[in-house]
Amino acid sequence: MHIEISYSGTDRSDALDARVRKSVEGEASRFAERLTRVEVHLSDNNAAKSGADDKAVVLEARPRGLDPIVVKDAGNDLYELARGASRKMGRALEREFDRRDPNK
Repeated sequence: MHIEISYSGTDRSDALDARVRKSVEGEASRFAERLTRVEVHLSDNNAAKSGADDKAVVLEARPRGLDPIVVKDAGNDLYELARGASRKMGRALEREFDRRDPNK
């Protein structure tokens, strides 16, 4: 599983990259063989000043042979948002794969 990280309106950070990768891998590792990649989009919609919910994280999980699964989280701390979006992605992948599993 490949993880791609892109930034919009905020500077790239090695520390944030590492946190995002750790969060995504932690939630997606059990589905890694079923995913081609996860795209992570980090944005700061109002980089000039801070405010409530001005930052966002969008994760696009790309399962083999299926449509992408997209989850979002918004707030004011990209580190927390990456963790929250990763958890949402884990739950969404679990629901999707459970729904498609003929043994359940």
